[in-house]
Amino acid sequence: MRRYFSIFTNGLIRENPLLVLMIGLCSSLAVTTAVSYGIGMGLSMTFVLLMSEIVISLFRKLIPESARIPIFIIIIAAFTTVIDYLLKAYSPELSAAMGVFIPLIVVNCIIMGRVEGFASKNPMPDVVFDALGMGVGYTAVLTGIAAIRELLGSGTFLGFRILPESFPQLLFFILPPGGFFVFGLYIAADLAIKARLKPAADTGPGAGSGGGHHPYGQAD
Repeated sequence: MRRYFSIFTNGLIRENPLLVLMIGLCSSLAVTTAVSYGIGMGLSMTFVLLMSEIVISLFRKLIPESARIPIFIIIIAAFTTVIDYLLKAYSPELSAAMGVFIPLIVVNCIIMGRVEGFASKNPMPDVVFDALGMGVGYTAVLTGIAAIRELLGSGTFLGFRILPESFPQLLFFILPPGGFFVFGLYIAADLAIKARLKPAADTGPGAGSGGGHHPYGQAD
């Protein structure tokens, strides 16, 4: 169980697709002008990633090495089409707002990277936790960016007015430069937190030469 927890938290912290790997940024910054768009994009990407990783993991030993990339793309495109039609049927306003960025999930670097680097090499239980960790990490960052941009740019949160009408709307935050600015703030905060936690880890039990063990179990 500890192994599954480590795989899950990998996508949340150590290899967060946005804050650490910094991939899939185009669609991420384009759809984060409202919290509902960020959540919708995050859940859509998580669905496609989860289903694609499961299918590829289950059939990884049957997929020929020479044709793996086209097969991966076909599988991802199939689930992208499913979520695209589901949104059009049950949430047409959200689908229209996100426009082309839902179909473009098929070429999202996060999904292709995980199916190629993880799902094609690991058993099904592992890839479920990997996909969920990556998806939750991605969705959390999208929602965080969108919360600041919507609140400061429109004065609302999930469409409900939070700031008074008299509060000046900072339109900068709902424009593309505002997306990069807020994203940069999140990266800076992430690096600052890790920098503060690192000294504590370095000085903890077992750190340094006095607290460690010789790799062969004996002193020099």
